[in-house]
Amino acid sequence: MIRKETSADLTGPQRPVRSGDTRVTVTFELPATLWAGDVAVVGEFNGWNPHSHRLAQDRDGAWRLSLELEPGRRYEFRYLVDGREWANDWAADDYVPNRSGGFNSVLRT
Repeated sequence: MIRKETSADLTGPQRPVRSGDTRVTVTFELPATLWAGDVAVVGEFNGWNPHSHRLAQDRDGAWRLSLELEPGRRYEFRYLVDGREWANDWAADDYVPNRSGGFNSVLRT
């Protein structure tokens, strides 16, 4: 599951938004039913680096990671489970074929 929130959604006396200051906070989430020791989100936003963005398992068992990304962009990504199994996010904005014969999830900010 993917949740998106812009910094404009967080405005108020404590968080004024200036021109060019808007970012999109994207939360990647996988269910507690996923049996894994390690989960990473890997995509264009991190140069497809499987070590840079690992999800943490919360007390409720769900796997989550929030990133601030540039608005108005399109990013391809996938999850890497235990360093060997690729998975898509079935709540992604779209899916595109990849060079391995599978599909990448697409996120639009």
